[in-house]
Amino acid sequence: MEILKRSLIMFIILYLIVKLLGKKQIKSLTLYDYVLSITIGSITADTIISIDTPLTDGIIALSIFGIIGIILSLITSHNHPAEEIVDGEPLVLFENDNFNYQNLETAKISIAKLLEHCRLKNCFDINELGCAILEPSGDISVLLKENYQPITSSDLKQDIKKNTKKQTYHYEIIVDGSLNESELKRAKRSKIWLNTYLKDLNKNIADISLLSLDKNDKVTLFYKK
Repeated sequence: MEILKRSLIMFIILYLIVKLLGKKQIKSLTLYDYVLSITIGSITADTIISIDTPLTDGIIALSIFGIIGIILSLITSHNHPAEEIVDGEPLVLFENDNFNYQNLETAKISIAKLLEHCRLKNCFDINELGCAILEPSGDISVLLKENYQPITSSDLKQDIKKNTKKQTYHYEIIVDGSLNESELKRAKRSKIWLNTYLKDLNKNIADISLLSLDKNDKVTLFYKK
């Protein structure tokens, strides 16, 4: 009977915490999410099974970690630099027909494992690979070279106009009002170019929600509300 009571109480508290943390906890676990989930699950299980552990101690411990998770989620939801610190940032593993060995070493991912992920994304030939990026969630995003990307209905319409358009990588230069200098460098653009562009718009970096640039020099821009 005691275990039943503990189970119901801990379930209710755990359910409320997960609801407040959001669906991100379920859909894509970053390293921080993974650690938090394991800790919360361990506290819950120990409180339910171990009768020697006071129920109040388990509730307090679970609440503390839940509050920590909620606070960090609120901080990182609109603060890109803080999100990169907590969740990590994307790592380019392959680009411009070459492996980024430094990032592969940082991520502790072998070339064989990267090729395995590419095959799971229907890329069986390394010569067809345009870009591979390790996301904070641990998944690897794969972008094929333009010549090897699947033809869509939009492509067929563009072919009629002799102006076929393929998917391309977008460099996320400004995210949530913060400059991503590594993306700016990868896009082969300077701070002078960015400052001039923003000056023409009469805007500052802090005013921008998202500014991305593709390889065709097309700028995608969203202002903060």
